[in-house]
Amino acid sequence: MEKDSKSGRYERIYLQLETLLNKCNDTTAQMATISAVLYHKLQYFFWCGFYKVEAENLVVVTYQGPLACQLLPKNQGVCWASVHKNKTIIVPDVHAFPGHIACDARSKSEIVVPVHNKLGTPVAVLDIDSKEINSFDKTDAFYLEKIIKLIHID
Repeated sequence: MEKDSKSGRYERIYLQLETLLNKCNDTTAQMATISAVLYHKLQYFFWCGFYKVEAENLVVVTYQGPLACQLLPKNQGVCWASVHKNKTIIVPDVHAFPGHIACDARSKSEIVVPVHNKLGTPVAVLDIDSKEINSFDKTDAFYLEKIIKLIHID
């Protein structure tokens, strides 16, 4: 997708989500809404969902797409790397990422965005996979980080 076209689509998605998420302050409901809208509006999203941080695992909260890994073991994979680095991680080719966890072998690239509490600590991650290599870029990161800020975290 061309950068201008992608930015325009994300702007429209952001406005839609801003309206929808103002109707309910429940974090899980907001995550479910974000997952559904992103998955259905961006064709290159193969899997889109949230994992919450627990002591020894990341636990799936809500998602759209094929069956998910329910638990991601501590300190393994892209999602934990995002939590530990406390930043968005773009992986152009998941097969080149050391320790990548393959919940579905069809996934080829990935972006993971940390969701922060009021203190700036990651409490969850938005995880998005694509069936194509190199699907995600700085435009995705910018808008997904903006969308994540709409979530009400207790």
